[in-house]
Amino acid sequence: MPGSSLFPRPPVPAAPVSVPLPSLLAAVPLPADARQPASRRRLALVTAGLALAFLAWEAAGGDRRLADLAGTAAGFPLRSHWLLEAVLHGGGRIVAWALALALCLGAWWPLGPLRLLTLAQRLQLAGGMLLSVAGVALLKAGNPAACPWSLTAYGGLVEPVSHWAWWITPPGGRGGCFPAGHASAGFAFIGGFFVFRDVAPALARRWLLWALAAGLVLGLSQQWRGAHFMSHTLWSGWVCWCLASALDGLRRRLAPATTPVAAP
Repeated sequence: MPGSSLFPRPPVPAAPVSVPLPSLLAAVPLPADARQPASRRRLALVTAGLALAFLAWEAAGGDRRLADLAGTAAGFPLRSHWLLEAVLHGGGRIVAWALALALCLGAWWPLGPLRLLTLAQRLQLAGGMLLSVAGVALLKAGNPAACPWSLTAYGGLVEPVSHWAWWITPPGGRGGCFPAGHASAGFAFIGGFFVFRDVAPALARRWLLWALAAGLVLGLSQQWRGAHFMSHTLWSGWVCWCLASALDGLRRRLAPATTPVAAP
């Protein structure tokens, strides 16, 4: 009989518990480098490509052509313009140092997107900014080239000297105008691209665009005043990029980040 104990019904197997694959992946910590498609080789190619492009700009005489749009034999008419001098030069410096202070404090008391980073990454972000500013300032102090507003072509008293002739000491002393120091106040934040590209790629790209835009705006404002040539600004960004990339490589060797895989 169907209900008798002589013919017991077979037990009904329980439904398997399915765990979504993204949930499993999100719980498995993996090295950040294992998920980073941009290799160090690709970064090296980008760095070399930028250097070649900037050298081509100089070889084509781009510096002088662009400077002639802002200056004449009598000087640079916009040298003391309130927007360029007070706002973009003086005000830009204040804003840059305020952001730098916020990043230094954020290394120990992180807020917002900084909470996505490890302590080592936050120190890399703050330290990279300071390293970039210091590196550009050090190169600038030892360079022989004078600023455009000091050159005879623009009403000054100094003869032009190539900023690549580091071994030369002009009669009037070293001009110390290469690379662009003020532009580095914006380019110094390029390091945010390297620290965020593993944990928040979209934020990393936006961070890079804002840092590049800030550096270019600050550099062009100084160029229109006669303080720099365009190549000074371009190489300032290149130096900041190289320092940020080198610091990122050093941090990955000494303190590799381990972060959860983001669920799609």
